Amino acid sequence: MEPSAEQQQLRSLRDFLLLYNRMTELCFARCVADMDCRPLTHPEDSCVERCAVKLVRANHSLMRAYVRLMPALVQRRAADLEAAAGIDTGTGTDTNVLQRAPQ
Repeated sequence: MEPSAEQQQLRSLRDFLLLYNRMTELCFARCVADMDCRPLTHPEDSCVERCAVKLVRANHSLMRAYVRLMPALVQRRAADLEAAAGIDTGTGTDTNVLQRAPQ
């Protein structure tokens, strides 16, 4: 069963928020060393900025690769499922039925 558009949007939002939270935690742990003052120091601010940019770029690179590779993976998976079900992809006929036909 296909998820509804609303469910897909909620899943996308959840995935985004998880990624954002991981990025925030990672950059904070790497860059913020002084908890004595509320505002970030200039070096901390620069570090957080570089960290966030690096992670966003890495995520974009991964998403481009995913978008490029996904159609081939889906096509291969569909062919595997059709082969397992015994459907000839060229004709759309069930090869199991043809094999079981009386001689």
